Amino acid sequence: MNLYETDELLGQYMAFHYGESYFGIGNYPARCAGICQELMAGREKRSALDLGCAVGRSTFELARVFEQVTGLDLSNSFIESANRMKTDGEMDYFLRDQGDIGTRVTARLADMNLTNAARKVQFAVADACNLEPEYTGYDLVFAGNLIDRLQDPRAFLESLSRILTDEGTLVISSPYTLLEEYTPKANWIGGFERNGVAVTILDGMKEVLAPHFELVQEPVDLPFVIRETRRKFQHTIAEVSAWRRKQA
Repeated sequence: MNLYETDELLGQYMAFHYGESYFGIGNYPARCAGICQELMAGREKRSALDLGCAVGRSTFELARVFEQVTGLDLSNSFIESANRMKTDGEMDYFLRDQGDIGTRVTARLADMNLTNAARKVQFAVADACNLEPEYTGYDLVFAGNLIDRLQDPRAFLESLSRILTDEGTLVISSPYTLLEEYTPKANWIGGFERNGVAVTILDGMKEVLAPHFELVQEPVDLPFVIRETRRKFQHTIAEVSAWRRKQA
């Protein structure tokens, strides 16, 4: 069974995107979108691509400033939920306390002042490693918690120069939790030693992106919390890196 198609994970991600914040750590998709918006200050904001958009909060947030935003994810369940938020403006989900006990919660775009943004977004199921040619010409690409869940991260990174406009902005966030069930070890771009030297995923991204991209600023840490039950939470620290496509 695909973990990302289960009702359990759908509920967790709806809460992660649209629910309460915990332990003083703010909403992660909104904060990622905020970083993207800051990087785009004074630049063209015609279109943005949100890769690995899950249930859509970062896509809606980006649409506060972009003329149009496309959110893509490989999970049918996540995209169905994102589209429901777009069309209905709200959606119920189950917030688990323990076992079968929990409450039904309603996420509403109006509560986040995102109703107008919904008119500027579209969602679709797609594989980030094998995007159709129609996905191109973006001023910004945001890949949130995606790079460590791809079958072939190198192929993905190499495709980005085609997707972005000249001097377009690329933002990648990830906790780099490499798992062979998602990325075969032969396809890892970091998380190993080479000639006795540790190679991180950031190192690997620099190597792959170097021909077409330059790092805009030093990467920053961005923590997030995912609620599993009333008494169990995941506390994770992602790294956010920002890149700009060189002129062709």
